[in-house]
Amino acid sequence: MEFTGVYHRTSEQMSYPLDKDRLIINLKTGYDVKQVFIHYGDPFEAGILGGNEKWTGKREEIVYKKRLSNHLWWTTTLTPIYKRCKYFFELHTNDSVWYYFEDGFLTKEQFHMDGRMLQCFIMPWMNPSDINVTPAWVNDTIWYQIFPDRFCNGTPEKNTEDILPWRDHGSVTNYEKFGGNLEGIRSKLDYLQNLGITGIYLNPIMEAESNHKYDTTDYTKIDPSFGDIDTMKALCKEAHNKGIRIMVDAVFNHSGRKFKPWIDVLENGKSSKYADWFMVENWADIAKRGDTRDKRYYTFAFTDGMPKLNTNNDEVINYFCKICEDWIREFDIDGIRFDVGNEVSHRFLKKIREHLKAIKPGIYLLGEIWHDAIQWLQGDEYDSVMNYPLLSGIHDFFLDKTMKKHEFEYMVNRCYTMYMQQSNNVLFNLLDSHDTERLINRFHDLDKFYQQLAILFTLPGSPCIYYGTEIAMEGAHDPDCRRCMPWSEIDSIENVEKIATMRSLIMLRRNEKMCRIPHFHFPHNYDNDRCVEYIKIDEDGNSMEVLINASESPIKIDMGKEILFSRKFDGEVLEANGTLIRRI
Repeated sequence: MEFTGVYHRTSEQMSYPLDKDRLIINLKTGYDVKQVFIHYGDPFEAGILGGNEKWTGKREEIVYKKRLSNHLWWTTTLTPIYKRCKYFFELHTNDSVWYYFEDGFLTKEQFHMDGRMLQCFIMPWMNPSDINVTPAWVNDTIWYQIFPDRFCNGTPEKNTEDILPWRDHGSVTNYEKFGGNLEGIRSKLDYLQNLGITGIYLNPIMEAESNHKYDTTDYTKIDPSFGDIDTMKALCKEAHNKGIRIMVDAVFNHSGRKFKPWIDVLENGKSSKYADWFMVENWADIAKRGDTRDKRYYTFAFTDGMPKLNTNNDEVINYFCKICEDWIREFDIDGIRFDVGNEVSHRFLKKIREHLKAIKPGIYLLGEIWHDAIQWLQGDEYDSVMNYPLLSGIHDFFLDKTMKKHEFEYMVNRCYTMYMQQSNNVLFNLLDSHDTERLINRFHDLDKFYQQLAILFTLPGSPCIYYGTEIAMEGAHDPDCRRCMPWSEIDSIENVEKIATMRSLIMLRRNEKMCRIPHFHFPHNYDNDRCVEYIKIDEDGNSMEVLINASESPIKIDMGKEILFSRKFDGEVLEANGTLIRRI
């Protein structure tokens, strides 16, 4: 057996309570392991620990596994009667059997040796306060991300001199403002409701200098170009009445250069009462402009106008706890997305979570993290993160035509073995955003565009589309991905057709429970190396098949049941770049 391929620990996503009754246990092995059994039971079944007991436990086969590029991921769900669980593994290869314990491996003879002190894995107690609880409503939500300045201007008569005429076509820059505001979003709530949207994710709306508002000036005020507190209250209330939740963007890693505490620091230096609110290294050069590679003070990236906040400081922590509390109490928001969510302190996040969940237990706390985020997803910080690994993996599969379907399987399985199931259920799944080029720009192919969206809407998590994606809106990397929504063309024949296709995918997600459940597998029933096939199965045994023909050849498809969504499928043949979702 390849011993170096076997790994388990009693923490993080490998051993954890799913809820107060169920315990999920995962094991990593190499491909040489063909069968796995778990021996489990209560630690005290045979007597007090350390006594002369002979503990054996119940033996049960682990039948569920996922394939990754270099290993297998075995998973089982146990129901410990007394909330405790002691266990070890029995591993079978083609020619050997090994017993895996906390301190290593034993042969069958060593395992049965009288007097051996077996060091089993132990889940000591499934304490309710230690269980990772995420808001259930998020799994049922279809998000629509809005960059406010570019979505809709609801009050054009109030445009100031710095507001440019709405631009339905052409690229944009980071220095232009087009007057999109909260009133404009309110005016389009019926449009979003008809599209099937049940959640709006707003890029920052608090007072700031830029059009993107990631350089906050005042965390207590809505930016005047967007509206005011009353406008935001009205937006949230009307959205809720239409079954639409609201999530706001929180920029707590850094502030803008006109944030009053930073102004005070610039004026008073070390003697400022806010001196420890920021991370200053060289007080003599603090007023110097230009990028901050000289480390005079730390910033977001090297942007001098975005000084980094010291989220280790209790005053800063308490300040932002109060800011978020006010947002919840004033606007009744449903979620907070934390910008640069991997750079704020863990202490900050633990305190802010405890504070906010006491006020609104169902609030969704989402971290902007682009990489493996397990250390933030233990149940005491974020509920989940933006699933950029999935975005990257889907993109790369369609980009690289040498990649085969099993590599797609490995990628998806990696994304869903990184975290606990509770976090997977509410992963913020996306294909583009204000930080990436738009989806249609990657291949300029509507068939591939809808293939990727079909994947988005049928995998576990909470899908989000970026404003304009419903009409395959174009845009290169930031800032060009932030173009104005072309409302004057929204009713064109071409756009009406695209919106109808998007709506059909959204309603499929909403109406079919199988789209939302966490259970799926890849059967590989078709010989074509780039025909992706996965099956979703619910608790009642109902099955749904997703077929993505990413090859350049047509594929003859086996008979199935009701077609739920299709493109380039004639009932028998799935053409190149075709999509089929159906019951089986």
